[in-house]
Amino acid sequence: MDDKEGGAESGLTSDWADLTHECLINILSRLTLEDRWRRATLVCKPWLRAARDPCLSSAFDLENHFDSAFDSPLWWTPDFERKIDAMLRSAVVWSGGSLTEIRVRHCSDRCPKLQVLSIKSSPNVTDDSMVKIASGCPKLTELDISYCYEISHESMSVIGSHCADLRILRRNLMNWLDPSQHVGIVPNEVLNACPQDGDSEAAVIGKVMPHLLHLELRFSKLSAKGLFLISEGCLDLEYIDLSGCANVTGRDIATASSLMKNLKTIKKPNFYIPRSVFHTERYGHWNLYDDRFQTDVFRI
Repeated sequence: MDDKEGGAESGLTSDWADLTHECLINILSRLTLEDRWRRATLVCKPWLRAARDPCLSSAFDLENHFDSAFDSPLWWTPDFERKIDAMLRSAVVWSGGSLTEIRVRHCSDRCPKLQVLSIKSSPNVTDDSMVKIASGCPKLTELDISYCYEISHESMSVIGSHCADLRILRRNLMNWLDPSQHVGIVPNEVLNACPQDGDSEAAVIGKVMPHLLHLELRFSKLSAKGLFLISEGCLDLEYIDLSGCANVTGRDIATASSLMKNLKTIKKPNFYIPRSVFHTERYGHWNLYDDRFQTDVFRI
């Protein structure tokens, strides 16, 4: 009797390594990316093979990990960048070409099915890198290149020409009006490399990205000219974020908005600029200063 009970008990004992591949895929699909990479792959060889199945690697998203922690100086080191690069390369290989979404930060340098790419805060991603991405990822619909200061209007032009389905573009810059929040975290050479010619990027956006629905340009240095080029070329825009854009006025925004008939949401410059920032002799008396920076949400 004891032997039977012992046999029955041992018969109920499960060997997780003997689960079918399909069962393992079902289980692993319920885990977070971190749990799959740091734990499931270490259980045994069948689990490792399952964790590397392309169907589990259609998206590589690390944004939650970055958003859940304070910005760290370590994120800006070459060693951290190499780790992110290694993870990204593994994700690309494991996906078998099925990768459709990438959301990472602090990476460096062909995924034909890729639709979403977020690589903000990657100081070593250059125009050359973006040209390769544009030619190898023609199905991009969403792109975030915020805080990537080695990317210029030249590669943005190539992206717009190759990625005709692009609908969302995020090209936000760091707060150059008050960079104190970044000091001690972001290297000075990165802070000092802030793109100066916002109008060149705006001209490219208006010319080669006509189907954009969502556009973010926080703290861009574009002027009224650049904003007009965007409003003239991106008539489908429904959302535009101009927070921190100190070189556009309330009148500029009103004029541009009148051309974008589908516009539903516009975030205007809503910051306070001390009078010491701009000399009164440049703009004359303070009535002119007031006109330059007035918006619906901010008025000196």
